[in-house]
Amino acid sequence: TAIQPVVPAELVVDHSVMVDFAGTPDAVEANQRAEFAANLERFRFLKWGSQAFRNLTIAPPGTGIIHQVNMERLARVVFTEGEVAYPDTVVGTDSHTTMVNA
Repeated sequence: TAIQPVVPAELVVDHSVMVDFAGTPDAVEANQRAEFAANLERFRFLKWGSQAFRNLTIAPPGTGIIHQVNMERLARVVFTEGEVAYPDTVVGTDSHTTMVNA
């Protein structure tokens, strides 16, 4: 398509704060299934976005919390596109999202 992010972008979909199941060995998996069922339309849209844009990567719920996923899988600190260098950035919507070089 004609519209593409200029630089690579990643979106980490963090865990929900809803807890429907607790105290059982399969509580984590049951909560993830409930979250996907409750947000199916949103997750289908995000999946479409990850396939439609070449510079967009989406880490779905269950991959890990945003700080862990950023530090262990996504962070590049500095990356280049041709002869231009871009700093790695992260925008978190919670009070403790960390950057690798912070």
